[in-house]
Amino acid sequence: MRKAERRTRRKKTIRKKISGTGEKPRMCIHKSNRNIYVQIINDVEGKTLCGLSTRSRTVRDRFSTFSTKNTGAAVILGEEIAGMALPKGIKKVVFDRSGYGYHGVVKIFADTAREKGLDF
Repeated sequence: MRKAERRTRRKKTIRKKISGTGEKPRMCIHKSNRNIYVQIINDVEGKTLCGLSTRSRTVRDRFSTFSTKNTGAAVILGEEIAGMALPKGIKKVVFDRSGYGYHGVVKIFADTAREKGLDF
């Protein structure tokens, strides 16, 4: 089994167990080879409440010399997504790591979002 197939299998297992509701939406992270994407989703209504990526203009303007996929980008993304969610009344979320290991960029993103006020 290839690496991508194994991650997809883990992702399906995780998604069976968690779901976002109106009171506690799901915060999903995705990593590509160059960027990181984050969405806060209400699965009951099937709506994305807010989303952000390292390609977004607000995030991209904060970069200096580092890559859009490293830990510096994860810190900025965690701060920005918390800044978008809190004014909309989203305080508690369910964290969906999409089959990625909880270390590196994923862990730093989650820790930063927690520090900025999101509860999960």
